[in-house]
Amino acid sequence: MPVGDLAPELAVLVTAVLVLLLAMFIPQRRHGLCAALALAGLAVAALIAVAQFDAHRLTFSGTFALDAATGAARVMILTVTALCVLLSPGWFASDRRHGEVYAMLLFSTLGAMAMAGAADLMQLVIGLLLSSITSYVLAAYHRDWSISVEAGMKYFLIGALANALMVIGVVLVLGMTGSTGYAGLKGAALTDALALVGLMLVLIGLLFKLGAMPAHTWVPDVAEGAPAPAAAFLTTVPKIPAALALIRLVALFPPEGALRLLIALIAAATMTLGNLAALWQDDVRRLIGWSSVSQAGYALMAVAVVGLSGEALPALIVFIGAYALATLTAFAVVTHLRGRTGLGDYAGLLRQQPLAASALIIAFLSLVGIPPLVGFLGKFALFLAAIEGGFAWLALLAVANSVLSLFYYARVIAPMIFQPAADAPETLDRHSKAVMVVAAAALVLLPVVGGLIWPALPVGLLP
Repeated sequence: MPVGDLAPELAVLVTAVLVLLLAMFIPQRRHGLCAALALAGLAVAALIAVAQFDAHRLTFSGTFALDAATGAARVMILTVTALCVLLSPGWFASDRRHGEVYAMLLFSTLGAMAMAGAADLMQLVIGLLLSSITSYVLAAYHRDWSISVEAGMKYFLIGALANALMVIGVVLVLGMTGSTGYAGLKGAALTDALALVGLMLVLIGLLFKLGAMPAHTWVPDVAEGAPAPAAAFLTTVPKIPAALALIRLVALFPPEGALRLLIALIAAATMTLGNLAALWQDDVRRLIGWSSVSQAGYALMAVAVVGLSGEALPALIVFIGAYALATLTAFAVVTHLRGRTGLGDYAGLLRQQPLAASALIIAFLSLVGIPPLVGFLGKFALFLAAIEGGFAWLALLAVANSVLSLFYYARVIAPMIFQPAADAPETLDRHSKAVMVVAAAALVLLPVVGGLIWPALPVGLLP
């Protein structure tokens, strides 16, 4: 059994257990040590993942794909998780369950990594369930705050339904095709009605993790109600493996069917609904949540053209990485400002907190896709892939949605620059400030090395 193939996942698992044990035996005032231990484990896992980047094979009886796509997803998941861990010590310092937060983050990260490499529907379900169950806990972590509890309950109920439908879908696919492995499903013509229903139910489960229609309604509630570092994690990390799992699954089926058109229609509806809903938000965290829904629609553009455009997978990886970094930056600003979330609370922020205001402006402009920020590269690659794949109408709709999104981001940016300040905002600690600055700097600097990164990105979806 090639245990070493899963060394990054095992490193995260062992670290999570050690963090949980450490949190049980040390006093609350020293729970910050759990964050340090979590960061060390994530660093080890990331180093191993980078070392395995050139691997190209199915492992563990064909259930796990060890390839460059898995490697890219692993590195993104571990990096974003590490930044979320850095956001947490100041935020949870007064919580008596402070140390357990890091264990929950690591277990959820493990589920995300399991999803990213899944080459079998059963493996995919296991990863999705592990990621989901721990995510519910993180969403409702402030159990004495009604908004957090409400967010956790909505997330749990929608997630339970979506996950149950996905399990039923896997059973139907297994029953009608005799296989849950991607190697067995590849090229299968799902002409039987029950098999098609099963595939649709599996897709609904993945759309839930991606935060796309019709399973998107948890996103704005979690963005508003979860602790800010947890919201940063929940609106970014699960989307990375969900997008990769979706494109891997859709790639198994012939491109001439109606499946691509269905995905394209879901993409169009998701990005349009997310942007229209964000227009009316007066709460910055809910605005970021609805923005996250719209960005899921963009990610689905790459899924819609897989098999039709050779650039679909590289475009998806660049876009989802840029999205995760920009959204993390926005939540890092919210965290650094101790969770201030009302639109009016941001008036005059550029004069009072120039670093925080600049980081938020950079994050929003990257999400719009303004050059030369990294978000522009991601959207540009997506648009080209969509046109090459024969979905020019979807690319035009995405451009129109990008212009539309500029309006609601401007509702936050303009008061920060032009309105007088109400009062001096309190800030959290140096850790949240460091994450905010580093993430914003990466949004600016990554396009400089974009030309070097692009040729190294994978184009194949399975070994």
